[in-house]
Amino acid sequence: MSVIESKGISKVFKASSRAERDVRALESVSFMVGNGEFVCLVGPSGCGKTTLLKIIAGLEQPTGGTVLLDGQLVVAPGPDRGMVFQEFALLPWRTVAENIELGLEIQGVEYETRRKIGDHYVGLVGLRGFENKYPRELSGGMKQRAAIARSLANDPRVLLMDEPFGSLDAQTRNIMQEELLEIWSKTGKTIIFVTHSVDEAVYLADRIILLTVRPASVREIFEVRLPRPRDRLHYEFVNIRAEILTALSEEVKQEKQMNSTLEVNGKSIFAGRET
Repeated sequence: MSVIESKGISKVFKASSRAERDVRALESVSFMVGNGEFVCLVGPSGCGKTTLLKIIAGLEQPTGGTVLLDGQLVVAPGPDRGMVFQEFALLPWRTVAENIELGLEIQGVEYETRRKIGDHYVGLVGLRGFENKYPRELSGGMKQRAAIARSLANDPRVLLMDEPFGSLDAQTRNIMQEELLEIWSKTGKTIIFVTHSVDEAVYLADRIILLTVRPASVREIFEVRLPRPRDRLHYEFVNIRAEILTALSEEVKQEKQMNSTLEVNGKSIFAGRET
């Protein structure tokens, strides 16, 4: 059963002046995400992964195409989609518990009910004993756990994650990957996860969607059928990672060729912009 369906999504950012050109970020991006599936989006830096995620979240409007959630057109943000950013975005004047309950408070959920829900997710993400701490008193991993719990507390249909572990050190990042998989197995949420790390994508995902250089389209979709927990040194893990890295490398090379300086009619053209 499809939960998210991206149908021919395109996005063009209009130039702010005549001296600049429009930026085509996405072009006819189509894919489906099944119920309870963990899908990772990877691609060259700057190819439009975050833009695509924001369109699914309803934070950006596509220039063309549509996004469907359970068959309904996505036109705006909604509680059926939770968003977790790379920056933790916790309110510094609120405790962990108060940050987690923020969405419920905005929705007008009564105090006792939201406290009960918030307490459940405090335990789920392993922050028991830190409920009354403020963000400044937490490590990076704890802050991201609180951000994840805040999204989950609203009981979204889909969890959208934009490089949530990108700012963490390698050891904490690996721990958070394991904890996220545990949370995913307990909640059964559908997750769409943007990452620059192919290793992270292979470790986490059921399927990996590889995007091309900008304007991004779907180059290939890789199925990862390895049992969990996954061994990063297992030959099948290494083979899948190598296959994706090879395809990604080809895209990066193509991008470099596209961005090379050319002389056209006496003008220098760089990255699609006249200089």
